[in-house]
Amino acid sequence: MRLSRFFPAANIFFPLMLGLAPAALPAAEALPPPVADALVRNAIPMQSVGVYVQQVDGPLPLMAWNAEAGFNPASTMKLVTTDAALEMLGPAFTWKTRAYTRGTLNGDVLQGDLIIRGEGDPKLVTEKFWQFLRQIRAAGIREIQGNLILDRSIYRAEAHDAGAFDAEPFKPYNVGPDALLLNYNVLTMRFRPDAAQRTVSLQFDPPVAWSPAQVRTPLLSNGACGDWQSALRPQFGAQGLWFEGSYPASCGERGWYVHPYTMPATDYFGLVFRQLWMEIGGTFSGTVLDGVTPADAQQIAEWQSPPLPEIVRDINKFSNNVMARHLLLTIAAQHGDVPATPQFGANLLRAWLSRKGIDTQRFVVENGSGLSRIEQITPATMGRMLVAAYQSPMMPEFISSMPVVGLDGTMRRRLVNDDVAGRAHIKTGSLDGVRAVAGYVQALSGKRYAVVCIINDTHAEQGRAAQDALLRWVHDNG
Repeated sequence: MRLSRFFPAANIFFPLMLGLAPAALPAAEALPPPVADALVRNAIPMQSVGVYVQQVDGPLPLMAWNAEAGFNPASTMKLVTTDAALEMLGPAFTWKTRAYTRGTLNGDVLQGDLIIRGEGDPKLVTEKFWQFLRQIRAAGIREIQGNLILDRSIYRAEAHDAGAFDAEPFKPYNVGPDALLLNYNVLTMRFRPDAAQRTVSLQFDPPVAWSPAQVRTPLLSNGACGDWQSALRPQFGAQGLWFEGSYPASCGERGWYVHPYTMPATDYFGLVFRQLWMEIGGTFSGTVLDGVTPADAQQIAEWQSPPLPEIVRDINKFSNNVMARHLLLTIAAQHGDVPATPQFGANLLRAWLSRKGIDTQRFVVENGSGLSRIEQITPATMGRMLVAAYQSPMMPEFISSMPVVGLDGTMRRRLVNDDVAGRAHIKTGSLDGVRAVAGYVQALSGKRYAVVCIINDTHAEQGRAAQDALLRWVHDNG
């Protein structure tokens, strides 16, 4: 994803960030000529690039360029978080969401509260939540006369400013972690203009319990479609949705995948719960509240997430930030830190690398997703971790979670017609001022290499050609 205002404009910032003096840098000829040429063509200084290449069963790197310097890795940091999770949690790990009652069940009427306790399932999407509610109905409950209590206590309650990173709070990638994350805490709004009636109709996914009177659709306007999302200026709340802007008729039918950040997560969960509960024949007129599960509550239902390798695949193939945040917090929670914090999870990742004999001097973790201005790693640390991961029993799950070059995930449109397509599993990372690739390349020789290339520079966006040249070079010459 492209994020603005990430780095200062002056390239001199980057040698300072890396802790390198330009005079001490190795000669430019150390990089393969196609890589060096691509960097020169795109005005990317050599000191802004870090490279590490090592055969997975070899003792020494084939190539190491600025490899011990600290770089912001963007989303390639997810490789560290997911590899650690596979080893520390195990491939059979699942998250559990449980329902409890407190009160008396009189026939099919619960005279008391329904409690839902989350463990941080990062993939509790609408259809799965619907199935979970069906379990509750199957337990004999139709009417809930008390309240709905949401127990998120496994994570430490910390304020999350969705706009703090890049002033784009509506973007789904800025969603914060939530032990009862539902449908990634996003809402799809589909706009259908009717030029003849001068109206706009709205459809929501997931369905929410807003009455027609609670949704004030935007006015229909003339003019070019342009930046139609910014022009809408939506305002979300538990009591409804309205728009301070208008929708251009020239846009036609459009969908917007949005994080309704002005609506508390509790309200979002409550709106979806009310709608789905009603659709399966239940009634509920109480209040949705945050709380903790009482000691005398009775469990009535349990939902299990997909196993960890499926979650890891979603994180690495599609670079899902909030899922990666959940993984770091889950590692913390499963190792005794309840309520869990990212700081404790970061310490566990550092200790895990150290046990492998991998240097962590320039290893900084903020949230485990790479969506950070302070996360840092050296190309050598990343590369050595990849080499160690190849020797791990979790190797098949780990490698298969990465995008296949030219075929799927975030690499589906890169090197499509090249010989390396289909022969490399590569995770990408992208922020303003950062371009990174890390993963594995199988060379024509049959040897497999761990490959890392990170660029931190104001021209990093033009670094794709150099990184593609590196993947191609390893494939052809490794």
